[in-house]
Amino acid sequence: MARRASLSLVREHMGQLAACTRCPQMGKPVVMGLPVVSEVILIGQAPGDKEPVLGRPFAWTAGKNLFKWFGRLGVDEQTFRERVYMAAVCRCFPGKNPKGGDRVPSEEEIEKCAPWLEREIELLQPKLLIPVGRLAIERFLPAAPLAEQIGKTHTIERGRRVIDVVPLPHPSGASTWYHMEPGKTLTTRALELIGRHPAWGKIR
Repeated sequence: MARRASLSLVREHMGQLAACTRCPQMGKPVVMGLPVVSEVILIGQAPGDKEPVLGRPFAWTAGKNLFKWFGRLGVDEQTFRERVYMAAVCRCFPGKNPKGGDRVPSEEEIEKCAPWLEREIELLQPKLLIPVGRLAIERFLPAAPLAEQIGKTHTIERGRRVIDVVPLPHPSGASTWYHMEPGKTLTTRALELIGRHPAWGKIR
């Protein structure tokens, strides 16, 4: 089995990612977290309009909710950012939807960005993936209602390795799913599974 990446390799990868121009309709800059060697990868959907300005993923309302969840597990935002690798399905702001909200990335854009995430999984050899939101969840699991995905530990294979996947709903302020049942209970259950995972124990 290949050895996990060094910090220098992660930085090299992120330098290449920062220079990506595969999707001309996507806004720049590429939004990335800190260079981190971690057994835990969090995968978001795509940055909003605030993240490119503030220079980090989950920097606005959804991030505040997300880090409240992780705070319940004893990990504050700064510690999380320093110890968990933060990725996404698409790394650039897709732009606004004329009908309101952010534009959903196209299938072509998602596929063009996918090799970056696959490379990160190859480099870091994570033990735990935390996809946040339906777009991210469906990169790893078959499409299904959130109630069938949240609150469970799923396993996937990458090469000869088995990786645990514990999905979370998107913490958008516009979402009501995680405030209502069964979403509220299932989100709590998912967080409990994350908190008990051996890889999570290493970041606390």
